[in-house]
Amino acid sequence: MLILGAGYTGMHLAARLRAEGWRVTVVRREAGDGVLAFADRRGVEAAIGRASHILSSVPPAQGEDPVLALYGDTLRASAAKWIGYLSSTGVYGDTGGAWVDESAPIGEGRRQERAQADLLWQHLRADIWVFRLPGIYGPGRSALDRVRAGKAHRIDLPDQVFSRIHVDDIVSGVIASFAGPPGVYNLADDLPASQNSVIEMACDLIGLPCPPLQAFEQAALSPMAAAFYAENRRVANGKAKRLLGWRPAYPTCKEGLRACLDE
Repeated sequence: MLILGAGYTGMHLAARLRAEGWRVTVVRREAGDGVLAFADRRGVEAAIGRASHILSSVPPAQGEDPVLALYGDTLRASAAKWIGYLSSTGVYGDTGGAWVDESAPIGEGRRQERAQADLLWQHLRADIWVFRLPGIYGPGRSALDRVRAGKAHRIDLPDQVFSRIHVDDIVSGVIASFAGPPGVYNLADDLPASQNSVIEMACDLIGLPCPPLQAFEQAALSPMAAAFYAENRRVANGKAKRLLGWRPAYPTCKEGLRACLDE
């Protein structure tokens, strides 16, 4: 496995595959112990040539996908039997809380660069696996950590709802796809929930008081955090269940947060 852009999710996948006996090569911005630098053209192209499986988790930046811009031709011509890309359910835009599946149009929301990269990866080759991911959480990166740090908010938006995914369920979905057909897959939990309910679950689990309910205008959110509340959707995961035989180990945030607390 070659993982391009091994951040939080990529490193969890690398750890799981290594534990199962895979040889994993990681490419990041800077070289390190056993890590290739992204700009090392010779080294990365050689790694692409050796890999049977290749995953990119690099997001688009400044109007282009860096991986496709630098290595698109090499990937297109590679002998790898599996090439995947981690995209975002943000490509669907705002659905007013309605359910959305892989047949829905993309590019209507604020994630225009993401939508364009998603389409470019789909057209790279006939056999591509694209995974659209909602809010990712897991050990060290969950509502539990925000509550402990005093950075959690409860915003008075009663109809707002989001889907999420535990990092381990992304890993299991990617691995399940190795034996499944190429295509676009939503990897999301079974029960979308409001941000407030997730914060309240986290507070209950660690025994801390809930932050006060605030009007959106009073919360003084950063532009990135404020943009999170600009969209409202429920993400359907039935295609991955049907075609990949995948099931989330953490079908709701309640199970996922408990697992994070245990870890």
